[in-house]
Amino acid sequence: MVQIVRKASLPSPADLPEPLAQLAAQALATSLREPRPAGFPLLFTKQWQLIEPAVAFLHEHAIQRAHTADTLRTYTEILYDWFDTLEQNDIPWHRADAVDLVAYRNRMMSQPSPHTGRAYRTTTINHRVRGVLRFYAWAVRAHWLSESALADKTRDFAVSRRYSPIRTRYAADTERSIFVLRQYEPLPRPLVSGQARELLAYLAPPYDLMARWQLYTGLRISELLRLGVDDINGRPTPLTAHHTIEITRKGRKPGYVIAPASLLDETDGYISGLRFAWLKRARRRGRAAHHPALFVNARGAPVSKNAYQRAVSRAGLACGFKATTHLLRATFACMLLARLEYLASEGAKVNPLLVVKILLGHEHIDYVPTLQMSGRRGTVLRQTLATPDIARQRAGYRLFKKSSSLSPGRYLPGAELGGLVRSRIFCFSSRFASR
Repeated sequence: MVQIVRKASLPSPADLPEPLAQLAAQALATSLREPRPAGFPLLFTKQWQLIEPAVAFLHEHAIQRAHTADTLRTYTEILYDWFDTLEQNDIPWHRADAVDLVAYRNRMMSQPSPHTGRAYRTTTINHRVRGVLRFYAWAVRAHWLSESALADKTRDFAVSRRYSPIRTRYAADTERSIFVLRQYEPLPRPLVSGQARELLAYLAPPYDLMARWQLYTGLRISELLRLGVDDINGRPTPLTAHHTIEITRKGRKPGYVIAPASLLDETDGYISGLRFAWLKRARRRGRAAHHPALFVNARGAPVSKNAYQRAVSRAGLACGFKATTHLLRATFACMLLARLEYLASEGAKVNPLLVVKILLGHEHIDYVPTLQMSGRRGTVLRQTLATPDIARQRAGYRLFKKSSSLSPGRYLPGAELGGLVRSRIFCFSSRFASR
Protein backbone atom coordinates (compact mmCIF):
# COMPACT_ATOMS: atom_id res chain seq x y z
CA MET A 1 0.00 0.00 0.00
CA VAL A 2 1.27 3.45 -0.91
CA GLN A 3 2.25 5.59 2.07
CA ILE A 4 2.37 9.37 2.45
CA VAL A 5 5.14 10.68 4.72
CA ARG A 6 5.24 14.36 5.54
CA LYS A 7 8.62 16.07 5.46
CA ALA A 8 9.68 17.06 8.96
CA SER A 9 11.79 19.98 10.11
CA LEU A 10 15.48 19.40 10.80
CA PRO A 11 16.21 18.81 14.49
CA SER A 12 18.22 21.25 16.56
CA PRO A 13 21.83 20.14 17.22
CA ALA A 14 21.29 20.79 20.92
CA ASP A 15 18.64 18.08 21.05
CA LEU A 16 20.91 15.37 19.58
CA PRO A 17 23.83 13.37 21.01
CA GLU A 18 27.34 14.52 20.20
CA PRO A 19 28.00 12.23 17.21
CA LEU A 20 24.89 13.51 15.46
CA ALA A 21 25.03 17.13 16.58
CA GLN A 22 27.77 18.05 14.10
CA LEU A 23 25.87 16.43 11.23
CA ALA A 24 22.71 18.30 12.21
CA ALA A 25 24.62 21.59 12.30
CA GLN A 26 26.00 20.93 8.83
CA ALA A 27 22.54 20.09 7.53
CA LEU A 28 21.14 23.33 8.92
CA ALA A 29 23.98 25.30 7.31
CA THR A 30 23.40 23.74 3.89
CA SER A 31 21.53 26.01 1.52
CA LEU A 32 19.14 24.57 -1.07
CA ARG A 33 17.96 26.28 -4.24
CA GLU A 34 14.40 24.98 -3.93
CA PRO A 35 13.86 23.71 -0.38
CA ARG A 36 10.67 21.86 0.37
CA PRO A 37 8.82 23.14 3.42
CA ALA A 38 7.95 21.06 6.45
CA GLY A 39 4.82 19.05 5.80
CA PHE A 40 5.57 18.50 2.12
CA PRO A 41 4.11 15.11 1.08
CA LEU A 42 6.44 12.30 0.01
CA LEU A 43 4.93 9.18 -1.57
CA PHE A 44 6.46 5.75 -0.93
CA THR A 45 5.62 2.27 -2.22
CA LYS A 46 4.90 -0.66 0.11
CA GLN A 47 8.64 -1.51 -0.15
CA TRP A 48 9.37 2.07 1.04
CA GLN A 49 10.79 3.18 -2.26
CA LEU A 50 10.28 6.84 -3.06
CA ILE A 51 7.90 7.41 -5.99
CA GLU A 52 10.17 9.98 -7.60
CA PRO A 53 7.98 11.13 -10.54
CA ALA A 54 5.02 11.78 -8.25
CA VAL A 55 7.20 13.77 -5.84
CA ALA A 56 8.75 15.71 -8.73
CA PHE A 57 5.27 16.52 -10.05
CA LEU A 58 4.20 17.82 -6.63
CA HIS A 59 7.48 19.71 -6.25
CA GLU A 60 7.02 21.55 -9.54
CA HIS A 61 3.47 22.61 -8.75
CA ALA A 62 4.05 23.52 -5.10
CA ILE A 63 7.55 25.03 -5.20
CA GLN A 64 8.28 26.13 -8.74
CA ARG A 65 4.78 27.20 -9.76
CA ALA A 66 3.88 28.31 -6.20
CA HIS A 67 0.41 26.78 -6.19
CA THR A 68 -1.64 26.99 -3.04
CA ALA A 69 -1.68 24.40 -0.26
CA ASP A 70 -5.18 23.33 -1.32
CA THR A 71 -3.93 22.58 -4.85
CA LEU A 72 -1.01 20.59 -3.47
CA ARG A 73 -3.35 18.59 -1.24
CA THR A 74 -5.67 17.86 -4.18
CA TYR A 75 -2.87 16.62 -6.43
CA THR A 76 -1.46 14.53 -3.57
CA GLU A 77 -4.80 12.80 -3.02
CA ILE A 78 -5.18 12.07 -6.75
CA LEU A 79 -1.68 10.63 -7.14
CA TYR A 80 -1.97 8.63 -3.92
CA ASP A 81 -5.20 6.98 -5.05
CA TRP A 82 -3.85 6.29 -8.56
CA PHE A 83 -0.50 4.84 -7.48
CA ASP A 84 -2.15 2.81 -4.74
CA THR A 85 -4.53 1.31 -7.33
CA LEU A 86 -1.62 0.48 -9.64
CA GLU A 87 0.32 -1.13 -6.80
CA GLN A 88 -2.60 -3.30 -5.71
CA ASN A 89 -2.92 -4.58 -9.29
CA ASP A 90 0.86 -4.96 -9.84
CA ILE A 91 0.89 -2.49 -12.73
CA PRO A 92 4.08 -0.42 -13.21
CA TRP A 93 3.13 3.24 -13.44
CA HIS A 94 5.05 3.80 -16.68
CA ARG A 95 3.16 0.94 -18.40
CA ALA A 96 -0.35 2.09 -17.50
CA ASP A 97 -2.54 2.59 -20.54
CA ALA A 98 -6.08 3.52 -21.49
CA VAL A 99 -7.47 0.15 -20.36
CA ASP A 100 -6.08 0.69 -16.86
CA LEU A 101 -7.50 4.20 -16.64
CA VAL A 102 -10.93 3.05 -17.80
CA ALA A 103 -10.88 0.24 -15.22
CA TYR A 104 -9.86 2.78 -12.55
CA ARG A 105 -12.75 5.05 -13.54
CA ASN A 106 -15.28 2.20 -13.69
CA ARG A 107 -14.19 0.95 -10.28
CA MET A 108 -15.11 4.33 -8.78
CA MET A 109 -18.45 4.16 -10.57
CA SER A 110 -19.33 0.72 -9.16
CA GLN A 111 -17.79 0.77 -5.67
CA PRO A 112 -18.28 3.21 -2.79
CA SER A 113 -15.49 5.33 -1.43
CA PRO A 114 -13.47 3.50 1.26
CA HIS A 115 -13.03 6.82 3.04
CA THR A 116 -16.65 8.00 3.26
CA GLY A 117 -18.57 4.79 2.48
CA ARG A 118 -20.69 6.68 -0.05
CA ALA A 119 -20.82 6.42 -3.83
CA TYR A 120 -18.43 8.63 -5.76
CA ARG A 121 -19.95 11.68 -7.35
CA THR A 122 -19.44 12.20 -11.07
CA THR A 123 -17.51 15.38 -10.36
CA THR A 124 -15.11 13.48 -8.09
CA ILE A 125 -14.55 10.74 -10.68
CA ASN A 126 -13.87 13.25 -13.45
CA HIS A 127 -11.63 15.27 -11.17
CA ARG A 128 -9.40 12.28 -10.46
CA VAL A 129 -9.33 11.12 -14.08
CA ARG A 130 -8.30 14.59 -15.23
CA GLY A 131 -5.59 14.67 -12.57
CA VAL A 132 -4.14 11.38 -13.82
CA LEU A 133 -4.17 12.62 -17.42
CA ARG A 134 -2.40 15.83 -16.39
CA PHE A 135 0.24 13.83 -14.55
CA TYR A 136 1.07 11.66 -17.57
CA ALA A 137 1.10 14.63 -19.91
CA TRP A 138 3.55 16.30 -17.51
CA ALA A 139 5.66 13.12 -17.26
CA VAL A 140 6.16 13.12 -21.04
CA ARG A 141 6.97 16.85 -21.12
CA ALA A 142 9.43 16.48 -18.22
CA HIS A 143 11.06 13.44 -19.91
CA TRP A 144 10.20 10.99 -17.17
CA LEU A 145 8.57 9.03 -19.99
CA SER A 146 9.43 9.02 -23.65
CA GLU A 147 5.79 8.39 -24.49
CA SER A 148 2.57 7.28 -22.81
CA ALA A 149 -0.79 6.10 -24.06
CA LEU A 150 -2.41 8.39 -21.49
CA ALA A 151 -0.65 11.40 -23.00
CA ASP A 152 -1.50 10.50 -26.59
CA LYS A 153 -3.68 13.24 -28.10
CA THR A 154 -4.92 10.90 -30.80
CA ARG A 155 -7.03 9.16 -28.15
CA ASP A 156 -8.72 12.43 -27.23
CA PHE A 157 -11.90 12.10 -29.30
CA ALA A 158 -13.58 15.38 -28.55
CA VAL A 159 -17.35 15.40 -28.86
CA SER A 160 -18.46 17.95 -31.41
CA ARG A 161 -20.22 20.88 -29.80
CA ARG A 162 -22.81 23.20 -31.23
CA TYR A 163 -21.69 26.77 -31.23
CA SER A 164 -23.12 28.76 -28.36
CA PRO A 165 -22.64 32.54 -28.21
CA ILE A 166 -22.40 32.50 -24.39
CA ARG A 167 -19.41 30.10 -24.41
CA THR A 168 -16.28 32.20 -24.64
CA ARG A 169 -13.73 29.42 -24.67
CA TYR A 170 -13.45 25.70 -25.15
CA ALA A 171 -12.45 23.26 -22.45
CA ALA A 172 -8.94 21.82 -22.39
CA ASP A 173 -8.17 18.48 -23.98
CA THR A 174 -8.30 16.67 -20.65
CA GLU A 175 -11.74 18.19 -20.04
CA ARG A 176 -13.15 16.67 -23.27
CA SER A 177 -11.35 13.33 -23.10
CA ILE A 178 -13.16 10.07 -23.78
CA PHE A 179 -12.17 9.01 -20.25
CA VAL A 180 -14.25 11.78 -18.66
CA LEU A 181 -17.88 11.06 -17.86
CA ARG A 182 -20.62 13.30 -19.13
CA GLN A 183 -21.38 15.78 -16.41
CA TYR A 184 -24.50 17.86 -15.93
CA GLU A 185 -24.35 21.23 -14.29
CA PRO A 186 -26.65 21.34 -11.27
CA LEU A 187 -29.02 24.24 -10.96
CA PRO A 188 -28.75 26.24 -7.73
CA ARG A 189 -31.40 25.76 -5.08
CA PRO A 190 -30.96 28.81 -2.86
CA LEU A 191 -32.16 28.95 0.70
CA VAL A 192 -35.23 31.07 1.29
CA SER A 193 -35.29 33.62 4.08
CA GLY A 194 -36.97 31.32 6.60
CA GLN A 195 -34.45 28.55 6.02
CA ALA A 196 -31.51 30.95 6.27
CA ARG A 197 -32.78 32.40 9.56
CA GLU A 198 -33.40 28.92 10.96
CA LEU A 199 -29.93 27.77 9.95
CA LEU A 200 -28.24 30.81 11.47
CA ALA A 201 -30.21 30.38 14.70
CA TYR A 202 -29.14 26.73 15.03
CA LEU A 203 -25.43 27.25 14.37
CA ALA A 204 -23.18 27.80 17.38
CA PRO A 205 -20.55 30.55 17.49
CA PRO A 206 -18.41 31.25 15.55
CA TYR A 207 -20.04 29.20 12.79
CA ASP A 208 -23.18 31.33 12.80
CA LEU A 209 -21.13 34.45 12.08
CA MET A 210 -19.13 32.66 9.40
CA ALA A 211 -22.35 31.56 7.68
CA ARG A 212 -23.64 35.13 7.89
CA TRP A 213 -20.49 36.35 6.14
CA GLN A 214 -21.06 33.90 3.30
CA LEU A 215 -24.74 34.81 2.98
CA TYR A 216 -24.05 38.55 2.94
CA THR A 217 -20.87 38.65 0.81
CA GLY A 218 -20.71 35.40 -1.21
CA LEU A 219 -17.22 34.52 0.01
CA ARG A 220 -15.72 31.14 -0.78
CA ILE A 221 -14.88 29.08 2.28
CA SER A 222 -11.14 29.41 1.59
CA GLU A 223 -11.49 33.19 1.32
CA LEU A 224 -13.54 33.27 4.51
CA LEU A 225 -10.91 31.35 6.47
CA ARG A 226 -8.18 33.72 5.20
CA LEU A 227 -9.88 36.74 6.73
CA GLY A 228 -7.78 38.30 9.49
CA VAL A 229 -8.59 40.61 12.37
CA ASP A 230 -6.57 43.36 10.69
CA ASP A 231 -8.85 43.15 7.64
CA ILE A 232 -11.76 44.17 9.86
CA ASN A 233 -10.14 46.42 12.47
CA GLY A 234 -8.11 48.44 9.99
CA ARG A 235 -11.09 49.89 8.17
CA PRO A 236 -12.03 53.57 8.40
CA THR A 237 -15.43 54.53 9.71
CA PRO A 238 -17.75 54.36 6.68
CA LEU A 239 -20.17 57.15 5.94
CA THR A 240 -22.62 54.72 4.37
CA ALA A 241 -24.29 51.52 5.48
CA HIS A 242 -21.63 49.35 3.81
CA HIS A 243 -17.89 48.95 3.64
CA THR A 244 -15.43 47.45 1.15
CA ILE A 245 -13.17 44.73 2.59
CA GLU A 246 -9.99 43.89 0.67
CA ILE A 247 -9.46 40.13 0.46
CA THR A 248 -7.30 37.55 -1.31
CA ARG A 249 -9.32 35.60 -3.82
CA LYS A 250 -8.85 32.06 -5.06
CA GLY A 251 -5.47 31.68 -6.75
CA ARG A 252 -4.04 34.59 -4.71
CA LYS A 253 -5.89 37.14 -6.82
CA PRO A 254 -6.62 40.45 -5.06
CA GLY A 255 -10.27 41.30 -4.68
CA TYR A 256 -12.86 42.81 -2.43
CA VAL A 257 -16.29 42.19 -0.96
CA ILE A 258 -18.95 44.64 0.15
CA ALA A 259 -20.00 44.05 3.75
CA PRO A 260 -23.02 45.77 5.36
CA ALA A 261 -22.54 47.78 8.54
CA SER A 262 -24.72 45.40 10.55
CA LEU A 263 -22.40 42.49 9.71
CA LEU A 264 -19.31 44.50 10.63
CA ASP A 265 -20.86 45.57 13.94
CA GLU A 266 -21.64 41.95 14.79
CA THR A 267 -18.09 40.98 13.85
CA ASP A 268 -16.68 43.70 16.12
CA GLY A 269 -18.76 42.30 18.97
CA TYR A 270 -17.45 38.81 18.30
CA ILE A 271 -13.82 40.03 18.29
CA SER A 272 -14.14 41.88 21.58
CA GLY A 273 -16.30 39.19 23.19
CA LEU A 274 -16.06 35.51 22.31
CA ARG A 275 -12.80 35.63 20.37
CA PHE A 276 -11.03 37.58 23.13
CA ALA A 277 -12.32 35.19 25.82
CA TRP A 278 -11.35 32.05 23.89
CA LEU A 279 -7.82 33.29 23.22
CA LYS A 280 -7.41 34.37 26.84
CA ARG A 281 -8.47 30.91 28.06
CA ALA A 282 -6.08 29.27 25.59
CA ARG A 283 -3.16 31.35 26.89
CA ARG A 284 -4.10 30.49 30.47
CA ARG A 285 -3.93 26.78 29.59
CA GLY A 286 -0.56 27.13 27.86
CA ARG A 287 -1.73 26.88 24.26
CA ALA A 288 -0.58 29.13 21.42
CA ALA A 289 -3.07 31.96 21.17
CA HIS A 290 -1.59 34.57 18.86
CA HIS A 291 -3.46 33.87 15.65
CA PRO A 292 -4.16 36.59 13.08
CA ALA A 293 -7.15 34.59 11.80
CA LEU A 294 -10.50 36.25 12.37
CA PHE A 295 -12.41 33.08 13.18
CA VAL A 296 -11.17 30.86 16.01
CA ASN A 297 -12.88 28.02 17.84
CA ALA A 298 -13.54 27.60 21.56
CA ARG A 299 -10.02 26.16 22.04
CA GLY A 300 -8.44 29.32 20.66
CA ALA A 301 -7.27 27.66 17.43
CA PRO A 302 -8.17 28.84 13.92
CA VAL A 303 -11.38 27.28 12.60
CA SER A 304 -10.69 24.47 10.16
CA LYS A 305 -12.47 23.99 6.86
CA ASN A 306 -13.77 20.53 7.74
CA ALA A 307 -15.12 21.60 11.14
CA TYR A 308 -17.08 24.47 9.60
CA GLN A 309 -18.45 22.30 6.79
CA ARG A 310 -19.58 19.65 9.27
CA ALA A 311 -21.26 22.25 11.46
CA VAL A 312 -23.27 23.67 8.54
CA SER A 313 -24.21 20.22 7.25
CA ARG A 314 -25.39 19.03 10.66
CA ALA A 315 -27.33 22.23 11.25
CA GLY A 316 -29.11 21.79 7.93
CA LEU A 317 -30.05 18.20 8.77
CA ALA A 318 -31.36 19.30 12.16
CA CYS A 319 -33.46 21.97 10.45
CA GLY A 320 -34.87 19.51 7.91
CA PHE A 321 -33.11 20.60 4.71
CA LYS A 322 -29.75 20.16 3.03
CA ALA A 323 -27.25 22.90 3.72
CA THR A 324 -23.65 23.28 2.61
CA THR A 325 -21.15 26.09 2.75
CA HIS A 326 -21.27 26.41 -1.04
CA LEU A 327 -25.07 26.68 -0.89
CA LEU A 328 -24.69 29.81 1.25
CA ARG A 329 -22.57 31.36 -1.48
CA ALA A 330 -25.08 30.26 -4.13
CA THR A 331 -27.90 31.82 -2.10
CA PHE A 332 -26.08 35.15 -2.12
CA ALA A 333 -25.58 34.90 -5.89
CA CYS A 334 -29.22 33.98 -6.65
CA MET A 335 -30.68 36.65 -4.38
CA LEU A 336 -28.36 39.29 -5.81
CA LEU A 337 -29.17 38.21 -9.35
CA ALA A 338 -32.89 38.44 -8.60
CA ARG A 339 -32.43 42.01 -7.33
CA LEU A 340 -30.35 43.03 -10.32
CA GLU A 341 -32.78 41.43 -12.77
CA TYR A 342 -35.51 43.48 -11.15
CA LEU A 343 -33.42 46.64 -11.51
CA ALA A 344 -32.80 45.86 -15.18
CA SER A 345 -36.51 45.27 -15.77
CA GLU A 346 -37.22 48.68 -14.23
CA GLY A 347 -34.92 50.37 -16.72
CA ALA A 348 -31.55 50.46 -14.96
CA LYS A 349 -28.66 50.09 -17.40
CA VAL A 350 -26.94 47.37 -15.44
CA ASN A 351 -25.55 44.00 -16.52
CA PRO A 352 -26.72 41.56 -13.81
CA LEU A 353 -24.42 38.68 -14.79
CA LEU A 354 -21.37 40.91 -14.94
CA VAL A 355 -22.03 42.31 -11.47
CA VAL A 356 -22.57 38.84 -10.02
CA LYS A 357 -19.39 37.60 -11.71
CA ILE A 358 -17.35 40.41 -10.18
CA LEU A 359 -18.75 40.07 -6.68
CA LEU A 360 -18.28 36.29 -6.72
CA GLY A 361 -14.66 36.67 -7.80
CA HIS A 362 -14.90 34.74 -11.08
CA GLU A 363 -12.69 35.50 -14.07
CA HIS A 364 -15.17 34.38 -16.71
CA ILE A 365 -18.93 34.48 -16.90
CA ASP A 366 -18.96 30.88 -18.16
CA TYR A 367 -17.66 29.83 -14.74
CA VAL A 368 -21.17 30.50 -13.43
CA PRO A 369 -23.28 28.96 -16.22
CA THR A 370 -26.16 28.04 -13.92
CA LEU A 371 -26.77 31.73 -13.28
CA GLN A 372 -27.17 32.70 -16.92
CA MET A 373 -30.72 33.85 -17.54
CA SER A 374 -31.17 32.59 -21.07
CA GLY A 375 -32.66 29.48 -22.63
CA ARG A 376 -33.82 26.44 -20.69
CA ARG A 377 -31.49 27.10 -17.77
CA GLY A 378 -32.84 30.60 -17.39
CA THR A 379 -36.40 29.31 -17.34
CA VAL A 380 -35.66 26.82 -14.59
CA LEU A 381 -33.72 29.39 -12.58
CA ARG A 382 -36.51 31.92 -12.92
CA GLN A 383 -38.88 29.29 -11.57
CA THR A 384 -36.48 28.77 -8.66
CA LEU A 385 -36.27 32.49 -7.98
CA ALA A 386 -40.03 32.88 -8.38
CA THR A 387 -40.86 30.90 -5.24
CA PRO A 388 -43.45 32.68 -3.07
CA ASP A 389 -40.87 33.69 -0.47
CA ILE A 390 -38.45 35.25 -2.94
CA ALA A 391 -41.26 36.78 -4.98
CA ARG A 392 -42.53 38.59 -1.88
CA GLN A 393 -39.04 39.92 -1.25
CA ARG A 394 -38.74 41.19 -4.82
CA ALA A 395 -42.16 42.80 -4.75
CA GLY A 396 -41.77 44.20 -1.24
CA TYR A 397 -39.00 46.65 -2.12
CA ARG A 398 -38.84 49.57 -4.47
CA LEU A 399 -35.24 48.83 -5.25
CA PHE A 400 -34.64 51.53 -7.77
CA LYS A 401 -36.06 54.90 -8.65
CA LYS A 402 -35.39 56.34 -12.05
CA SER A 403 -32.86 59.11 -11.82
CA SER A 404 -32.31 61.87 -14.32
CA SER A 405 -28.57 61.56 -13.74
CA LEU A 406 -28.51 58.24 -15.57
CA SER A 407 -28.14 58.64 -19.29
CA PRO A 408 -30.20 56.16 -21.32
CA GLY A 409 -28.46 53.64 -23.53
CA ARG A 410 -25.37 53.08 -21.39
CA TYR A 411 -24.30 51.02 -18.42
CA LEU A 412 -23.80 52.58 -15.05
CA PRO A 413 -20.23 53.83 -14.49
CA GLY A 414 -18.14 52.30 -11.75
CA ALA A 415 -19.00 54.72 -8.95
CA GLU A 416 -22.75 54.74 -9.61
CA LEU A 417 -22.84 50.99 -10.14
CA GLY A 418 -20.85 50.35 -6.96
CA GLY A 419 -23.15 52.48 -4.83
CA LEU A 420 -26.24 50.97 -6.41
CA VAL A 421 -25.15 47.37 -5.86
CA ARG A 422 -23.87 48.08 -2.36
CA SER A 423 -27.18 49.52 -1.30
CA ARG A 424 -28.95 46.47 -2.74
CA ILE A 425 -26.67 44.12 -0.81
CA PHE A 426 -27.41 45.99 2.41
CA CYS A 427 -31.10 45.66 1.66
CA PHE A 428 -30.64 41.95 0.92
CA SER A 429 -28.64 41.28 4.09
CA SER A 430 -31.20 42.96 6.31
CA ARG A 431 -33.67 40.26 5.35
CA PHE A 432 -31.65 37.72 7.34
CA ALA A 433 -30.81 39.99 10.27
CA SER A 434 -33.60 38.76 12.56
CA ARG A 435 -33.35 35.23 13.98
